[in-house]
Amino acid sequence: MSNTPHELAEDFPQYVSLMHHLRETDAHFARLSHAYHEINRAIHRAETDIEPVDDFRMAEMRKERMRLKDELYTMMARHEPVPESPTES
Repeated sequence: MSNTPHELAEDFPQYVSLMHHLRETDAHFARLSHAYHEINRAIHRAETDIEPVDDFRMAEMRKERMRLKDELYTMMARHEPVPESPTES
């Protein structure tokens, strides 16, 4: 069991500035990001026995964190600039 929080900035360092931008400009992304942060902290508190939960609740929280992370990643990846195709000479 890992007691290290899964912070988005640590998991996706290449997207740190994009995350900041999307939190300010995209209300849906901001809500998902906040929900991810909340569930991530709850899992960390449970793993460190600050606020223990039963195994079923822990599994449900981890599934929700993964679902949120996947959705956030999809949104960030969609905003990546598309590489320009080389011009033919």
